[in-house]
Amino acid sequence: MTPAQIERFFATLQRANPAPQTELEYASVFELLVAVLLSAQATDVGVNKATRRLFVVANTPQKILALGQDGLEACIKTIGLYRSKARHLMETCRLLLDRHDGHVPRSREALEALPGVGRKTANVVLNVAFGEPTMAVDTHIFRVSNRTGLAPGATPLAVEQGLLARVPEAYRVDAHHWLILHGRYVCQARKPRCAQCLVAAECDTGASLKSPA
Repeated sequence: MTPAQIERFFATLQRANPAPQTELEYASVFELLVAVLLSAQATDVGVNKATRRLFVVANTPQKILALGQDGLEACIKTIGLYRSKARHLMETCRLLLDRHDGHVPRSREALEALPGVGRKTANVVLNVAFGEPTMAVDTHIFRVSNRTGLAPGATPLAVEQGLLARVPEAYRVDAHHWLILHGRYVCQARKPRCAQCLVAAECDTGASLKSPA
């Protein structure tokens, strides 16, 4: 994609969805952190079902610790890898209380020091909770960035760096939401819906499909 195509790409996505939001359900920064931590190798729909049960009884670090490992596992057992995620979440809650007075830290270094919190999770929290222009590269963003020619890269970190370099500043805060939603509902892995794609004209793959043979 050329810079002009990238500008049109994001301007089009913005017109279609001016205020994109995460599909994870949360009512506090801590709930967001929990939801994102649980979302690894799980769908947002599945995570939301589990957190609706969990947050009714425990939505703070203190309350989750009070549940205990077995109680926490019972609340999230419908999610894949729930035992290891429960262990990580319990230890994260202990560290939040010991190091951060029970609050979710705003720095990448402090977030990534929490068990189960990697770069992608930290990027989501920094972006969604604190409005920082980060790029949380999941499988959808990785696919869209490579398929469209927006920010090709062999690794999630390479794609993240490419996006930060190529996405115009005016679109950076919302860009990862647009890209996730686009990958989830339009630029799907097995059968991309190019005929219904609003940005096909700017996309390397979409534009080639529309070109005469």
